Formats: sequence, C-alpha cells, structure tokens
Amino acid sequence: MPPRLSLALLEVHNLAPSLMVADVCSKSANITLLGIESTDGPQQCIKLVGATADVTEAAERGATVAKRMGSPVTVTVIAAPLDVVRAMADSPPVFSPLLGLYDYRKPRGDAMATTDAIGLLETQGLVAAIHATDDMLKSSNVTLVGKEKIGAAYITIMVKGDVAAVQTAIETGKRTVERLGGKLILADTIARPHPDLASLLPK
Repeated sequence: MPPRLSLALLEVHNLAPSLMVADVCSKSANITLLGIESTDGPQQCIKLVGATADVTEAAERGATVAKRMGSPVTVTVIAAPLDVVRAMADSPPVFSPLLGLYDYRKPRGDAMATTDAIGLLETQGLVAAIHATDDMLKSSNVTLVGKEKIGAAYITIMVKGDVAAVQTAIETGKRTVERLGGKLILADTIARPHPDLASLLPK
C-alpha cells in the first residue's frame, strides 16, 4: 500500500452483508479492495485503498447498502496512514483452528468467472443452512461455491450460476430456513460480482 494512499475501513455485521457491501465498494472507480478481515465474531472489516476522495465515496456507497440491508456499519477513512498502521491493516491472514479458516479474506489472482451470478444465504445455525443448501441445489441449475463460518454459529452458503437460477435457488433456500424456524441473516444475489469480490470467495 503506497504511503500517499488513504485507507477506508467499513465494519459491517455478518459475512454475507459484508460481501454485498464489498462488491458495491469495489465497483467504485479508482479504489482497491484489500480484503475483508474477521473480528472472530459477526463484525467483518472491509478495507479499501485509494485517494481520499475515492475511498470516501466508495465507503459511503457501501455504508448506504449496509444500512438498506439493516446491517449495522461503522465507517472511517485514514488519510496517509503511518507505515505501521498500513502494515497492520494489510497483515498476512492468520489461520483459525476453531473455525477452520483464515481470518482475512484477500483477493486472489485466480478469481472464478465473473459471468456467474453469486447467491448468498446466511443463517445462524447449521441445521437450517445445510437443509437449505440441499434444497437450493435441487431447485435450479446452480453450483455450490462454499460454506463459510465467522463464529457465533453464523454460516454463509454461496452458490453460483446464471442470474435466474441463482435467484430461484436463493428464494428456495430462504423459504427453507423460514420453514425450519432458522434465523435468516441475509438471502440475496449479486448479478455481476466485481472480480475482486469474486476472488475472495472459496475456490
């Protein structure tokens, strides 16, 4: 991260809303998505780099989306952060044996095809998430991208496919979670994910 650039930080509750917000931020001009770091709880920290005006605009757009989804969000912009802060903000991911994943999702160079839409279904509780996944995969022509945990029993299921198929799958998954009495956090579709966002997802 070059010294002249500014750092915007958005803390959003839960992974699925954070992925939606990160996609919106990434589509703003002249900013780079550093990644999304977990707090080992519901809060996820989205990190953006760019000129102060650009990261501020991107962060404001992201915050608007988070609020529209009903997700609490905190935003701050650090102009020309100190070297030690830049290093801390973009430190290497740390593996969490408890969750079985790394705490920091950083864009990879091998993003999946961005012609696919992405469906996100986040629940609190594993039973509803697994049952909903089975129903989603049976309901339409979608592929399972992965299952992510962030602690506190929050589970995010990700599927991909064409927009109509993903929308059908996500609606099916949402109905399953509600039928089972599970706690639904988010059920939504990203029609054309930004390559940086796509490269954060499981292979």
